[in-house]
Amino acid sequence: MNDADHSDLSRRFFLRCGAALTAGGAVAARASAELPPELTPAIAKLESYFTVPAKFQDVSRGRPVPHTLPPDKKKEVGLTRETWKLEIVSDPEHPATLGKQFKKQDNTAIDFDALLKLGEKHAVRFPKIMTCLNLGCPLGMGIWEGVPLRELVWLAKPKENLRRVHYYGYHNDDPKQMFRGSLPIGRVLEDYDDLPPVIACYKLNGEWLSPARGGPVRIVAPEHYGYKCVKWITHIVLSNRFFANDTYGEQNNDVDSPMKTFAATLHVPDTVKANAPIPLTGYAQSGISGLAKVQVWANPKGMGWDANDPYFTTAPWADATILPPPVKWGGELPDGAIPKGTTGFTAAGKPKEWPMRLAKAFWAALMPGLPAGEYTLRCRTVDAKGAAQPMPRPFKKGGRCDIEEVAFSVV
Repeated sequence: MNDADHSDLSRRFFLRCGAALTAGGAVAARASAELPPELTPAIAKLESYFTVPAKFQDVSRGRPVPHTLPPDKKKEVGLTRETWKLEIVSDPEHPATLGKQFKKQDNTAIDFDALLKLGEKHAVRFPKIMTCLNLGCPLGMGIWEGVPLRELVWLAKPKENLRRVHYYGYHNDDPKQMFRGSLPIGRVLEDYDDLPPVIACYKLNGEWLSPARGGPVRIVAPEHYGYKCVKWITHIVLSNRFFANDTYGEQNNDVDSPMKTFAATLHVPDTVKANAPIPLTGYAQSGISGLAKVQVWANPKGMGWDANDPYFTTAPWADATILPPPVKWGGELPDGAIPKGTTGFTAAGKPKEWPMRLAKAFWAALMPGLPAGEYTLRCRTVDAKGAAQPMPRPFKKGGRCDIEEVAFSVV
């Protein structure tokens, strides 16, 4: 069979597939139980929406990783709530003009009780998926709670020459292990496009942030990857720099690139019977541009494709079903409920929009049966602005968003 035959065969398969999945898409707003029954076993195996804190994936840095230090050492270096201290200072190389600084050496550093006191008036909580810039899977999904970083900035009474905030955490008292993040002061002081604020975070899913998750306190920047969400935070530096000085920038990453929208699979059978429906499930990350669709497409293995269409824009993609909000959120939330006042949720604990931006969603599709052969399955997202993955930012340095390829056999 030549490439033209393969192309025609693939399109005929997915004309049928498209009709079936469009029918599935019509029930997307209904309960997932109303989806085709063949999808039930695969959907039942999906993980909880929110991740149990202890089950977050860990890509922490350090030799040793700070959260593995013995209890006495954690207490000594300020990695317990009782001993934590935060310095807020002017950048000595690019100084901002401040009315006040907070330093350990003169016993003015912010302690955990002072942070919680700010939280009594200013605390916010919001859902966010935590993702590494260079990995193809999220580390976990949670509700993060803390004090907006701007409240800490204002304590220093900035007057002028403040253009950037950079911050770092405990790094084994070894300058070579320091891991920095930074943000323009405008983003810290103002929340663009209805984004939640950047926070000094001390709770995850309603519980104190554990050392493994960056406790006592870490930075959480809602629209950014994990490298901006520095753990074990100890220093906030207010600077007149006009450029980023993130550690990840020094490692040839694009540190100004917010989270991208992309999809990946969770359940794809290795082998299926010829002409039998094929149940598929996966997840999608809803990045800064939101999520409108998840689409799937399978073609015979080895089928050529137009070199001028590297992102398969003319392929016969078919819509999958984005699953509705779960009945049970998981994540060991207190009383199993969304905490009151969580951004993006109503007072009754219902999401104000679905899918939620900067979060995840599960998807499912029942692909019509295929003739015997070897196939490659691909999935992609279409964001809320109409851009299909990996566009509009296909470059890996700004976050991984390759179109996933999964091989399966039909026998």
